[in-house]
Amino acid sequence: MKLITFMHADGLSYGAVKGRLVVDLKRRFGTKWPTLRDMLAGNGLHEATRVARDTEPDIALDELQLAPVIPNPDKIICVGLNYRDHVAETGRSVTPNPALFGRFAGSQIGHLQPMIKPIVSDKLDYEGELAVVIGKEGRHIPAEKALEYVAGYSCYNEGSIRDWQLHTSQYLAGKTFAGTGAFGPWLVTADEIPDPATLHLTTRLNGETVQSSSTGLMITPVPQLIAYISTILPVLPGDVIVSGTPGGVGLKRTPPLFMKPGDVVEVEISGIGVLRNQVMAEPA
Repeated sequence: MKLITFMHADGLSYGAVKGRLVVDLKRRFGTKWPTLRDMLAGNGLHEATRVARDTEPDIALDELQLAPVIPNPDKIICVGLNYRDHVAETGRSVTPNPALFGRFAGSQIGHLQPMIKPIVSDKLDYEGELAVVIGKEGRHIPAEKALEYVAGYSCYNEGSIRDWQLHTSQYLAGKTFAGTGAFGPWLVTADEIPDPATLHLTTRLNGETVQSSSTGLMITPVPQLIAYISTILPVLPGDVIVSGTPGGVGLKRTPPLFMKPGDVVEVEISGIGVLRNQVMAEPA
């Protein structure tokens, strides 16, 4: 099942995609589960699957403005340096534990929404990544059980403002600018992706492939990421783990390749789909 969060005349809603049509799940569940995050927290995936299967769609997908898949997560945990080719191009060393940093929910945008190049920088870089959405609460989760806690997967473009990222040894400043975290187009439920290490990730800039890798090449795979993060604090339904980008980022190319207004950037992951955004300059 594919799940989306979207804007329409009545405000923010969420639904299940059936071909090019959408079943509005908020319309069915109302105050019981007013958001996709609430539905996950209420262990509602099975009921949502039944409703989506047995209900006539309400609206065409093309008529909707898509929001970030989970607009209101409790936390977004990003993973740095999780592919060996990316570690090599940065000149760093592989560390025994994953490098983690946070991103704020207010920095996120949805599929087909503009990715914002800020006024203060011309160094907006792409980072195609697999997003892991947590489906149930857990703490100290063993890696061998970790995938039982996953609701599903999506595409993420973790747009990075490289000069601000390099202001200090801490990543945060360059990693959560407004309008730079593209998340979508939808969540594909975990029953359709039994092994997240078997996917292929491709990032394209203006139609040219700039990143291409297998998620099986992660240094710390998804189950181990969940185990590690859940040792620090509980993971909650709707939490997002952005699992790292492979090599090919614009900063490390010769000459560097940064995104500019008018560019179209796509992150495609097999079994999920294509996340597409056009770059727009921040209004003065």
